[in-house]
Amino acid sequence: MSEQDTPSSKPDATETNSRATGGCGDPILRIQGVTKQFGGITALDGVDLTVDPGITGLIGPNGAGKTTLFNCLTGFHKPDDGQISLYETDITGKEPPTIAQQGMVRTFQIPRELADMTVFENLLLAPMNQHGERLLASWVRGEQFVEEEQTIRDRAREIAAFFELDHLLNEPAGSLSGGQRKLLEIARALLTDPDIVLLDEPLAGVNPTLEQKILSRIEDLVEDGYSFLLIEHDIDLIMDNCERVVVMHQGAVLTTGPPEEVQSDERVIEAYLGGDNV
Repeated sequence: MSEQDTPSSKPDATETNSRATGGCGDPILRIQGVTKQFGGITALDGVDLTVDPGITGLIGPNGAGKTTLFNCLTGFHKPDDGQISLYETDITGKEPPTIAQQGMVRTFQIPRELADMTVFENLLLAPMNQHGERLLASWVRGEQFVEEEQTIRDRAREIAAFFELDHLLNEPAGSLSGGQRKLLEIARALLTDPDIVLLDEPLAGVNPTLEQKILSRIEDLVEDGYSFLLIEHDIDLIMDNCERVVVMHQGAVLTTGPPEEVQSDERVIEAYLGGDNV
């Protein structure tokens, strides 16, 4: 990939906020005893897990609790018990905007673009704490306001080019193909300047060519300092592209480890082929 195709490196988190106080080898996420019930059904049963920098894959049979865990991590559900820490900050039960401010965002299985707005407008909405969102600043367009707006526009164009969406900036987001909508969702997530992005089946229904493009972009982004926790049903894809794999079953973590260890674990084989897929 040429230099102009690669977005600017992610700023050092220690320069932009105080959340990244650990060393580069410290876990980004620490999940301790997280439980979630819906009525009489236990969706998460004391999940214990750490997520390190890089790409971590999250797999498990249907109903294992993967998306519920994502919802609890990002504030869309409040855990009934347990603790979630992003670096050393307790984010348990916080609202999604607060968690995004701390440095963690997510995508969804079904992309949630604003269909009637253009691709460019969708991207421009993503950055947080814009002066234009404040009532007074919207009336008084000072130099700071104008400079910030231009910076956001430049960054949006840069991200669009990185995901090869720049030729679609003026098109309605609802007119994009399914794969392009997934790219747009990842691009919007990155414009919040996160430390970690939770990807919920970003490759489902994507053709092989676009799949490889998305994976290549993710690998480039990891080199720029981003981390990813990835749900995906294609086990071979997870094993080939993730540094660490987490397997969930019946609402709990069954095992974690390097791909070569996980794929030979008899408990994993049983969970997929002979277990009770709740």
